[in-house]
Amino acid sequence: MDQVILSIVIPLYNEEKNIVPLYTHLKRVLEESGQSYEIIIVDDGSTDRSFSLLQELHHQDPRLRVLRFRRNFGQTAAFAAGFDYAQGDIVITMDADLQNDPDDIPLLLKKIEEGYDVVSGWRVERRDPFLTRRFPSLVANWLISRITGIHLHDYGCSLKAYRREVVKQIKLYGELHRFIPAIASWIGVSVAEIPVRHHPRRFGRSKYGLTRTFKVVLDLLTVWFLLSYSTRPIHIFGGLGLASWALGVILGGYLTFLKLAFHQDIGGRPLLLLAILLVTLGVQLISMGLLGELIVRVYYESQRKPIYTIREILDTSGRDEGRQN
Repeated sequence: MDQVILSIVIPLYNEEKNIVPLYTHLKRVLEESGQSYEIIIVDDGSTDRSFSLLQELHHQDPRLRVLRFRRNFGQTAAFAAGFDYAQGDIVITMDADLQNDPDDIPLLLKKIEEGYDVVSGWRVERRDPFLTRRFPSLVANWLISRITGIHLHDYGCSLKAYRREVVKQIKLYGELHRFIPAIASWIGVSVAEIPVRHHPRRFGRSKYGLTRTFKVVLDLLTVWFLLSYSTRPIHIFGGLGLASWALGVILGGYLTFLKLAFHQDIGGRPLLLLAILLVTLGVQLISMGLLGELIVRVYYESQRKPIYTIREILDTSGRDEGRQN
């Protein structure tokens, strides 16, 4: 079997009317590319005829690989499963709802060939309702770009291309699939963004609503912590703890001065309770930071997991020459 160059990873949930048109269009584009390929569709616990249709297509084309979840685990889990099974040098992700256009795949590949590790699609003319989809997305994209430092116009576009070594080093949890470019930045990747087409949904209905906005904010806090403090939790917890402890000591010193110098009664003053609370909170936060440091060391050292990533090694002795991580 020839080496697989392209792996197309597509999460799918109750998209029975979209499967055949998507497969037909996608196969034509991939055949025209001249590259060896595989299509990995992850059925995320569909309850309609999606899996039956995928079975029929798989029997016709062994390059279509189907992973079926026992229940609905979510899009992030589907991407993670697809990444685990992908064999191609370049992994391309897209949605199954026909809103992403397979004809844009050659544009992603052309950008990858320029040396980028991640190429993200930008739905310039997005065909979704403004108030419920586009406006929350604009706010989220701005916020994510500011906090992560990876400036993209459209984090929510599933049409993306990755080099194999990028997706194989990323572990996804929760609903972090939309943050993959930001998470990948930890290992030092070059990211590009190109305009892509976006079509109105023809069949089925969207699986997302306004409630996703709140999840994005919470996930963003997780990503910010992982990118900034995952290997040094004492810096954030210890910093907050020292600030709280210092403020409590200052307030306590001020009250002590009033008591000794002016003989004022401070026993019933709310300021005294606040000072005690701040000192106690400061000690707890510093303790959390120290516990976090212990957990980080157990996590990395038990797995012999390095806290760095190496792109390649040039060694005149000939050992590990050109090795990539």
